[in-house]
Amino acid sequence: MISFAAVFVRLSDMPPTTSGFYRMVFGASAWLVLLLAVPAMREGWQKTWPSSILIGAFFCADIWFWHQSIAFIGPGLSTLLANFQVFILTMVGVVFFKEHVHWRFGLGVGLAMAGLWLLFGREWTELSLQARSGVWLGLLTACAYALYLLSLRGFQIKHPTVRPEARLMQVTLCCGVMLGIINGIEGHGFAIPSTQSWLALIGLGLFCQVLGWLLITKSLPQLPAAVVGLLLLIQPAASVGWDVWFFELDLSTGKALGAGLALVGIYFGLRASRGSDSIAKP
Repeated sequence: MISFAAVFVRLSDMPPTTSGFYRMVFGASAWLVLLLAVPAMREGWQKTWPSSILIGAFFCADIWFWHQSIAFIGPGLSTLLANFQVFILTMVGVVFFKEHVHWRFGLGVGLAMAGLWLLFGREWTELSLQARSGVWLGLLTACAYALYLLSLRGFQIKHPTVRPEARLMQVTLCCGVMLGIINGIEGHGFAIPSTQSWLALIGLGLFCQVLGWLLITKSLPQLPAAVVGLLLLIQPAASVGWDVWFFELDLSTGKALGAGLALVGIYFGLRASRGSDSIAKP
């Protein structure tokens, strides 16, 4: 489900911020229906709004950077770069929480950097300004997404009585309001132009923002870290595959090797961070 997120953004044929706003609109609507249908999931929804506003701000930055990157370099490569968040999360754990680093982390960083160089570094001076901007925006997405995950996890530990579903509904609503304000500042309208746009935005909000997240958060605690790492790797790998299939992403042999190395590096990064502390980019 979540591997289609960037594909839905591209298929929506709307400005990046506008598609992000509607992702939150349809996502929040689905969360509200779910919480109304299952009373147990509503526990704590009236509490902790200030912390959810902060989490929503990090999520807003993540969505804004990522959707801009999708527009510049496509769904596959932007999603691949966003998944570098696993390295940022591990480094934060080392610096601030004195966690020990497994040797897999160093190997993962090395492979990911080699993959990044094969994808973009070799031809950096030949890339257009748009493509270079897309790369930096993808890496900024990784930073913002790491902050989002850290704040979400931290406040859930601090407020254990708030159900994850209620928290995600709060965060989705807060993020939607912020993206709506930014969309207005950027001068974009809110009209949805076509049936394809409607379907893409509904898919983005329902399958990626709600069902994908719900299934991930429910399943992570039940699985060994190695299995989690492999399963989460499906998402960036599939995103690259969809980009090749639907949008004819041109991957030379060197770039395909770079994407493969980056994916293997992300896998080792997921294993080093014990799998359940990091989530693939949805």
